[in-house]
Amino acid sequence: MEEREWLAERFEANRAHLRAVAYRMLGSPSEADDAVQEAWLRLSRSDTSDIQNLGGWLTTVVARICLDMLRSRKSKREEPLGEYPGPRLSEPVVSRQTRTDPEQEALIADSVGLALLVVLETLTPAERLAFVLHDMFNVPYEEIARIVDRSPNAAKMLASRARRRVRGADAATDADLSRQREVVDAFLAASREGDFDALLAVLDPDVVLRADPEAVRARASGEVRGARAVADTFSGRARFARPALVDGAVGAVWAPGGQPRVVFGLRVARGKIVEIAILADPARLRQLDLAVLDD
Repeated sequence: MEEREWLAERFEANRAHLRAVAYRMLGSPSEADDAVQEAWLRLSRSDTSDIQNLGGWLTTVVARICLDMLRSRKSKREEPLGEYPGPRLSEPVVSRQTRTDPEQEALIADSVGLALLVVLETLTPAERLAFVLHDMFNVPYEEIARIVDRSPNAAKMLASRARRRVRGADAATDADLSRQREVVDAFLAASREGDFDALLAVLDPDVVLRADPEAVRARASGEVRGARAVADTFSGRARFARPALVDGAVGAVWAPGGQPRVVFGLRVARGKIVEIAILADPARLRQLDLAVLDD
C-alpha cells in the first residue's frame, strides 16, 4: 500500500508534464487525459524496482500510447459528413482536474495554437512524435528511436522532415488578414448557397479537411482530401457558421446562443484554402482565442 501511495505521489508530480506531452501529440485535451490515465494504469501494473528515471520512463510510455492513438486515427474509416453542424454535439464538460489545477491550465493555454495544430495533423504519427518530443521537450534522438523502433539517424530525419513541413507551412500561409477574410467569406457564402463551382474556386486542389474526435462523433469525417471531395462535404452546409478570428487567423465558428460549439480553422495560402480543421472538443475550444467578426 505504501509503495502504491509513493508511486501515486510521483505520478502526480509528473502529471502536468505528461499531459503537456500528450496534448501536443494529440491536439485533444480529452484524449490527452485518456493517454495520461492509461500511463498510470501501466505504471501501477509494472515492476518499478529497475526504473531509475521515473519521469523519463513515464514520458516514453505516454509517447508510445499517443503514437498508437495517432496510428489508430489514420487507420479508421469514418462515415461521411452529415448535416453539420447540428444539435448532436455534446455539451461542454469541465473535468475536476482541469478546474482545480492552475498549473495544468497554464500548460494548456501555452500549448500549440490552432495554426500549428493544423500543420501537425499533416504529419505522419512518427514524424509528429519525433518533432514534438525533440523540438518541444528536448528528448534525445536515441530515446525517440527506441519509441518508433528506428535508428537514431532515422529518428533525426523524421524530426527534420516534420520541421521543414512546419516551417514551410508557416512561410506559405497568407499573413494578410483582409485577404484571408475575403477567401473565408467567399467559402462560407458558397457553402451556404450550395455553389459547388464557387467552392472549388476557393479551395486548393490538394486541400485537406480533418476533424477532431468530438466532431467525428457528431458525424464529421475524420479526413477528407481533394478540392472536389471537400467541396461536396461543405456544399449546402455551414449555414450558421460565422467568420471569426481563431488564434489570430480568420476562420469560422458556430456559436448558438453565443456558446462556441464548433470551430473551423482555415489555413489560407496563395489565395486558396489549403487546410481545414473542424474542432468540437469543448476543452479544446475553451483554449482558443476566439472573436466573432461582423458579417
